[in-house]
Amino acid sequence: MVQELFQKAMKFAGEKHYRQKVPGTDANYLLHIANVAMEVMIAHSVTNDFDLEYAVQVAILHDTLEDTDTTFEELNNIFGEKIAKGVEALTKNKSLPTKRERIIDSLNRINALEKEIGIVKLADRITNLQPPPQSWEIEKRKNYLEEAKLISRMLQNKNEYLENRLKEKIEEYKNYLAVN
Repeated sequence: MVQELFQKAMKFAGEKHYRQKVPGTDANYLLHIANVAMEVMIAHSVTNDFDLEYAVQVAILHDTLEDTDTTFEELNNIFGEKIAKGVEALTKNKSLPTKRERIIDSLNRINALEKEIGIVKLADRITNLQPPPQSWEIEKRKNYLEEAKLISRMLQNKNEYLENRLKEKIEEYKNYLAVN
């Protein structure tokens, strides 16, 4: 059953991210993970043209390699190579010297895989374009907005609904660039 696949992924992610908070909040990181999965599920209800089981599992696990002690081998053994490779593509290569290079590299790897991986990245950035933490300076907010625009440009033809939603969130996020 699909629910068991999602529950298995959520339990794994919950155990891996158990100490992590959504940046700038006291909310457990599972809130972010659930929001990304929700964006994917709503996109599927609008455009039923991708593998929902695959996309939701990757959405739930998308930050495990980047933010926890999870290894590729561990994901591969528990969830299979296809899901592990998808999560790996969504993971920034920390050995690259700049954040921009890391993002471009990840987006190129995402584009080399099935559209579901791009769908997860779109959903992730949509979810992340919430009000930024108060501690973020204007320059960091501007950089984050530029990253979102880059994601929007590089992940074309993945899912029209999510692509349009990301464009809307980018426009809304511009409100957070004003100096208070």
